[in-house]
Amino acid sequence: MSKLTGQISMPVIRRLPKYYRCLCTLEQNGTEKISSRKLAEAMNITASQVRQDLNCFGGFGQQGYGYYVTHLREEIAKLLGIDTIKNAIIYGMGNLGRAVLYHFDFEKFGFSLKGLFDKNPELIGTELAGFSITSPDKIKSFMSENHIDAAILCLPTITAEEVIDNLYNAGIRAFLNFSHFDIVSKYPDCVVENVHLSESLMTLAYLMRSHEE
Repeated sequence: MSKLTGQISMPVIRRLPKYYRCLCTLEQNGTEKISSRKLAEAMNITASQVRQDLNCFGGFGQQGYGYYVTHLREEIAKLLGIDTIKNAIIYGMGNLGRAVLYHFDFEKFGFSLKGLFDKNPELIGTELAGFSITSPDKIKSFMSENHIDAAILCLPTITAEEVIDNLYNAGIRAFLNFSHFDIVSKYPDCVVENVHLSESLMTLAYLMRSHEE
């Protein structure tokens, strides 16, 4: 496995999942080897950008020979950390939580879903996708028994802080955060991926307006 070479910029890190998806498609289509130019065309970036990105991690190809697709996919999987399984829970089983549960392939991306949580007494004890929704007062014991690594937060900002406090106190330091609560400001030792659907919609609106001009 290649080693990280210094501080890697977030734009490069953000492109790694795109490389991975692209390489999966190429592999499924039977492509065994690809040049940086062809990979760049598939990624809709420049060949120079491909080489610069991959060189951040030591490089994976040989000049004039290109990249072996399966090997490069495996190496990027290691860089992303999806070659090892991490245990996760979903907290908040409203419409968003259910959508995440039913439409996200966790294990394909390095996570094993272990449980569902919600404070709504009408939901506690009911089953979804083979999981029984658990009460928040059982979080600490559940985390310990199931060795949970990450929590997916599908709840509104107004209720997020107390939930995050409880999860943090139970040992969770990694969050996929659909709420708008700023976790890192309160807990700087956490790793957080914030998902802002409203920002994406506003960005789409901007792009639509720009396209019309």
